Amino acid sequence: MLSHEHNHLPCLHCHPHSYIRMVQHLIERCLLHRMSQDDCVEALEKHASIQPLVTLTVWKELMKENEAFFHAYSHGIHPSFKASQC
Repeated sequence: MLSHEHNHLPCLHCHPHSYIRMVQHLIERCLLHRMSQDDCVEALEKHASIQPLVTLTVWKELMKENEAFFHAYSHGIHPSFKASQC
């Protein structure tokens, strides 16, 4: 199913805002599945062909905008999450 959806994904170069919003949404889905940053980067690269640098950049911006959430995520909700990533 994802391969069919892949044909309709926004292009980073043609529609950067839409692409970044899509990556943000996919990261949020990873968080709902209690995935670590590394697991999320790997999953988005494998299943959505998103370059790891893009995922990491969006992840870091989300961390800046949502410090309290990521603090709670790393220390309480997902104990195996690396504290150094906060």
